[in-house]
Amino acid sequence: MSQTTVTPNHAPVFSSSRLPRWAPAVIAAASLALSVGISLAAGWESKVQWGLIAALLFVIGSYAVTARIEGRRQAKDRVATSLVWVCFLVAVVPLLSLAWTTISNGAQVVDGYFLSHSMNGVLNSDPGGGVYHALLGTIEQVLIATVIAAPIGLLTAVYLVEYGKGKLARAVTFFVDVMTGIPSIVAGLFVLSFWILILGFSFSGFAGSMALAILMMPVVVRSTEEMLKLVPNELREASLALGVPKWKTITKIVIPTAIGGITTGVMLAVARITGETAPVLLLVFGSKIINNNPFEGAQSSLPLYVYQEYAIGTEQSIDRAWGAALTLIAFVMILNLVARGIARWKAPKTGR
Repeated sequence: MSQTTVTPNHAPVFSSSRLPRWAPAVIAAASLALSVGISLAAGWESKVQWGLIAALLFVIGSYAVTARIEGRRQAKDRVATSLVWVCFLVAVVPLLSLAWTTISNGAQVVDGYFLSHSMNGVLNSDPGGGVYHALLGTIEQVLIATVIAAPIGLLTAVYLVEYGKGKLARAVTFFVDVMTGIPSIVAGLFVLSFWILILGFSFSGFAGSMALAILMMPVVVRSTEEMLKLVPNELREASLALGVPKWKTITKIVIPTAIGGITTGVMLAVARITGETAPVLLLVFGSKIINNNPFEGAQSSLPLYVYQEYAIGTEQSIDRAWGAALTLIAFVMILNLVARGIARWKAPKTGR
């Protein structure tokens, strides 16, 4: 019995042609050159416009070239990839521009003298002076805020994940969400009205730390809650099956397993409050001298120092503001590096 093979008259034809790897780079260069030409011909001097036009031409060009060589199906995939690259550049370029501007303006001011001296006795129009008193104030205020907010946020997250059920848990979750969106000035006004106006305490670094703790707490709760949810339930069940109490299971199994992510979340919350200016302006009040006591007397901080020096408007004060901004960025970067190191160090070790 013979077999016949039927070949369809309209079989799908797939293109075997592929764009070389360097094609996107060539399309991007051509799009940029064409964008510059169009902008100059139209009299547009804004480099932002040049970049937006180049991005649009890059996406269109990628689709047209890919559709011509590889087909429309691959062209749609190429458009999606091109949009991802464009969005990445839109996010990275302002960040690089900010970092370059801050470094180029602040590097000429930041040195050993700038980091080890205060503004005591320095006139606003005079050169010199330093940021030591503001750096010390920032470290003390952020440290006190972390001591207040981190344990409360950790325990709240443990309650929501391990124990929280019913109306109380929903109410706590609701208020944590509300606190996440509170403007920093509102937290400062709350502490100002309660701590200073009602209770009669004076302006101090501790007052600013309480406002910073209010801003830090919901970030710690949310990040810790997500890390605790990532701990496998099998670990909890195995510990409970061995007769270990639940509180000891949490302290000996759950939290150590998630400690890397918890530490990273706390450090991110610290970085979030380090740059806050409004609560410090209302509660810490600012000072040109070194105040080692955060519980008495006015202090300064790096964000407040930047604001005050830039508001003065002289050439020397603006230079000091750029130097303080660079110091603040370096401080936050160091905190993030420390957080990554702790997270890597405390991460659970898995055997082979």
